[in-house]
Amino acid sequence: MEIDVQALIFEFIGGLGIFLLGIKYMGEGLQKSAGDRLRDILDRFTSNPFLGVLAGMIVTILIQSSSGTTVLTVGLVNAGFMTLRQAIGVIMGANIGTTVTAFIIGIDVGEYALPILAVGAFLIFFFKNQKVTAIGQTVFGFGSLFFGLELMSSGMKPLRSLEAFHELTLNMSESPILGVVIGTLFTVIVQSSSATIGILQGLFSEGAIDIKAALPVLFGDNIGTTITAVLASLGATVAARRAAAVHVIFNLVGTTIFLLLLNLFTRYVMFLQEQFMLNEEMTIAFAHGSFNILNTIIQFPFIGALAWIVTRLIPGKDTTIEYKPKHLDPIFIQQSSALALDQAKAEIIRMGEYAYQGMEETNLYLTTNQTKHSDLAMQIEGALNSLDRSITDYLIDISGGSLSEFESAKHTVLMDTVRDIERIGDHFENIIELIDYKISNKVVITEQAQEDLNNMFDLTMSTVKQAIGALDKGDREEALAVMQKEDQIDKMERSYRKKHIIRMNEGQCSVSAGIVFVDIISNLERIGDHAVNIAEAVLGDQ
Repeated sequence: MEIDVQALIFEFIGGLGIFLLGIKYMGEGLQKSAGDRLRDILDRFTSNPFLGVLAGMIVTILIQSSSGTTVLTVGLVNAGFMTLRQAIGVIMGANIGTTVTAFIIGIDVGEYALPILAVGAFLIFFFKNQKVTAIGQTVFGFGSLFFGLELMSSGMKPLRSLEAFHELTLNMSESPILGVVIGTLFTVIVQSSSATIGILQGLFSEGAIDIKAALPVLFGDNIGTTITAVLASLGATVAARRAAAVHVIFNLVGTTIFLLLLNLFTRYVMFLQEQFMLNEEMTIAFAHGSFNILNTIIQFPFIGALAWIVTRLIPGKDTTIEYKPKHLDPIFIQQSSALALDQAKAEIIRMGEYAYQGMEETNLYLTTNQTKHSDLAMQIEGALNSLDRSITDYLIDISGGSLSEFESAKHTVLMDTVRDIERIGDHFENIIELIDYKISNKVVITEQAQEDLNNMFDLTMSTVKQAIGALDKGDREEALAVMQKEDQIDKMERSYRKKHIIRMNEGQCSVSAGIVFVDIISNLERIGDHAVNIAEAVLGDQ
């Protein structure tokens, strides 16, 4: 039998492309229709590793990507929302959640792929309602997934009669490690274990591969999917690298265990197929699900050991920004309003220290153009927003009780100060966006302009630090010094603006550079205003 190689390749890669598009569309549609609360799910339901497993499963089912869940989890570890131990539970859950795609494929609805695509397209193009459009996107993705599979399956049919492929599958049956390597490499190339397992289901259903060769490939697919998290963690924080390492170790250990028990596992899979009369696609889906569920059950008791191993493998102190408040215990509100206000003040001081750190990182980003500084500054900005909400809610709860005149005045000061510190975060976020624009558009800032920016940054940062110190100690002298410094910031802003206009008129710098420069010093001047507001609150509270 002669094989049309061109048709085989075109149908296969075309089907693979449509399949990958289907997974992406289905995941995005599910995410939109469920509401963008994935971060909240991971944050709220990871108080212990078992709940972490459930959260990992739910989020992965919604976004149809275990790698995506791992990347999201890394962000939460960085933010201090989640410990490494909790993250390990989520990663285990993500591995189970990703098997849902294989079960969907196991439902043989390929012949209805085109009508499903049509329904999805109809919902997307003829309805303006966002929820309906999101459902349409999910349906369109679902149809694309099956249409892609049909094309791939059609392309793979001739492989059964290809002698070289027959010999390869025979070798994989005799040498399972070869199957693991092939599965790993293919998933690394395609960057989706769901796609490679879908291909495996197609090969098995066409009789091009037997179960003993298919299972090692399936194990390899699970190892290969860790590459996305590994690539995402390169050059990232210690926490990111540790979470990626957990993902790799978890799947390597699981594969090793199941290779040792391959004969037993093969008999188990064949028993499921015969007992429940499963089709070939669903047989692979059950094998995939069983592998990940049993792997999680086996390794779950050793979460502490996994955390210890990756901490030893990847040493170093990680920079963690904690979004959660440390001092706002509701019990203080019931016991004493004065004590509760002191706790709120302690949290505000901590928030102020974060604001100063965010400015430091923004300044470093301006001088070095290294994104690690902008990433950390944006994490801090997120922490400021989170702490703003938590502290404001706590202060509102305090106001529900009876406050003395002194306590009421202090309460007002703290409410105003929280708002000012949160606004400092907004302004350094604006500066980061301006620096992003400068880098992406290759805007050149002159040496003199850069020196002016550094001078103004130094003065503004020291003003913010002094304002937070004045609030912490209730120091009137420090507060008055802040007022004087802010006058200097105002004069500096006016002077530097004029100097820059002269440079522009003389052709020393471009219009784009002028806009970036003026907007940065304007944001720094506004930060100075917020520092003065904090100082005035201290003076008014005396």
